[in-house]
Amino acid sequence: MIKITGLDKLQRELEEAKRVLTKLDGELGTVNFNPHDPSSIEIAIQVVNRMIDDRVGGYASNPIVGPLIDRMKITYQENILERAAKARLQEC
Repeated sequence: MIKITGLDKLQRELEEAKRVLTKLDGELGTVNFNPHDPSSIEIAIQVVNRMIDDRVGGYASNPIVGPLIDRMKITYQENILERAAKARLQEC
Protein backbone atom coordinates (compact mmCIF):
# COMPACT_ATOMS: atom_id res chain seq x y z
CA MET A 1 0.00 0.00 0.00
CA ILE A 2 1.23 3.49 -0.88
CA LYS A 3 0.61 6.36 1.50
CA ILE A 4 0.39 9.84 0.05
CA THR A 5 1.10 12.73 2.41
CA GLY A 6 1.18 16.46 2.01
CA LEU A 7 -2.11 16.82 0.16
CA ASP A 8 -3.45 19.24 2.76
CA LYS A 9 -0.45 21.50 2.24
CA LEU A 10 -0.80 21.32 -1.54
CA GLN A 11 -4.50 22.08 -1.31
CA ARG A 12 -3.77 25.17 0.84
CA GLU A 13 -1.12 26.33 -1.64
CA LEU A 14 -3.52 25.89 -4.54
CA GLU A 15 -6.28 27.81 -2.73
CA GLU A 16 -3.82 30.59 -1.98
CA ALA A 17 -2.72 30.65 -5.63
CA LYS A 18 -6.36 30.92 -6.67
CA ARG A 19 -6.82 33.96 -4.40
CA VAL A 20 -3.69 35.57 -5.83
CA LEU A 21 -4.83 35.05 -9.41
CA THR A 22 -8.12 36.71 -8.52
CA LYS A 23 -6.22 39.69 -7.09
CA LEU A 24 -4.24 39.98 -10.32
CA ASP A 25 -7.34 40.08 -12.50
CA GLY A 26 -7.81 43.49 -14.06
CA GLU A 27 -5.54 46.48 -14.41
CA LEU A 28 -2.41 46.54 -12.29
CA GLY A 29 -1.75 50.24 -12.66
CA THR A 30 -0.24 52.82 -14.96
CA VAL A 31 3.33 53.99 -15.31
CA ASN A 32 4.78 56.70 -17.48
CA PHE A 33 8.38 57.07 -18.50
CA ASN A 34 10.65 58.98 -20.84
CA PRO A 35 11.94 56.48 -23.44
CA HIS A 36 15.12 58.56 -23.84
CA ASP A 37 15.97 58.62 -20.14
CA PRO A 38 17.39 55.35 -18.75
CA SER A 39 16.71 56.45 -15.17
CA SER A 40 13.07 57.14 -16.02
CA ILE A 41 12.76 53.67 -17.55
CA GLU A 42 14.36 52.09 -14.48
CA ILE A 43 12.01 53.99 -12.17
CA ALA A 44 9.02 52.74 -14.20
CA ILE A 45 10.26 49.16 -13.81
CA GLN A 46 10.68 49.66 -10.05
CA VAL A 47 7.19 51.17 -9.80
CA VAL A 48 5.65 48.16 -11.56
CA ASN A 49 7.59 45.78 -9.31
CA ARG A 50 6.27 47.65 -6.29
CA MET A 51 2.70 47.47 -7.67
CA ILE A 52 3.04 43.71 -8.01
CA ASP A 53 4.53 43.38 -4.53
CA ASP A 54 1.82 45.58 -3.03
CA ARG A 55 -0.89 43.47 -4.56
CA VAL A 56 0.48 39.94 -4.12
CA GLY A 57 3.93 40.13 -2.56
CA GLY A 58 2.63 38.67 0.68
CA TYR A 59 2.23 35.37 -1.14
CA ALA A 60 5.78 35.18 -2.52
CA SER A 61 6.67 32.27 -0.25
CA ASN A 62 3.97 30.13 -1.85
CA PRO A 63 5.82 27.72 -4.18
CA ILE A 64 3.17 28.20 -6.87
CA VAL A 65 2.80 31.96 -6.55
CA GLY A 66 6.45 32.95 -5.98
CA PRO A 67 7.63 31.93 -9.45
CA LEU A 68 4.54 33.56 -10.95
CA ILE A 69 5.39 36.86 -9.27
CA ASP A 70 8.99 36.65 -10.50
CA ARG A 71 7.81 35.90 -14.05
CA MET A 72 5.34 38.79 -13.98
CA LYS A 73 8.08 41.21 -12.96
CA ILE A 74 10.32 40.00 -15.78
CA THR A 75 7.48 40.24 -18.31
CA TYR A 76 6.58 43.79 -17.29
CA GLN A 77 10.25 44.80 -17.37
CA GLU A 78 10.62 43.37 -20.88
CA ASN A 79 7.45 45.17 -22.00
CA ILE A 80 8.65 48.52 -20.66
CA LEU A 81 12.06 48.10 -22.30
CA GLU A 82 10.41 47.08 -25.58
CA ARG A 83 8.04 50.07 -25.54
CA ALA A 84 10.93 52.43 -24.82
CA ALA A 85 12.96 50.99 -27.71
CA LYS A 86 9.98 51.24 -30.08
CA ALA A 87 9.35 54.84 -29.08
CA ARG A 88 12.99 55.75 -29.71
CA LEU A 89 12.95 54.02 -33.12
CA GLN A 90 9.73 55.73 -34.21
CA GLU A 91 11.27 59.13 -33.55
CA CYS A 92 14.23 58.47 -35.85
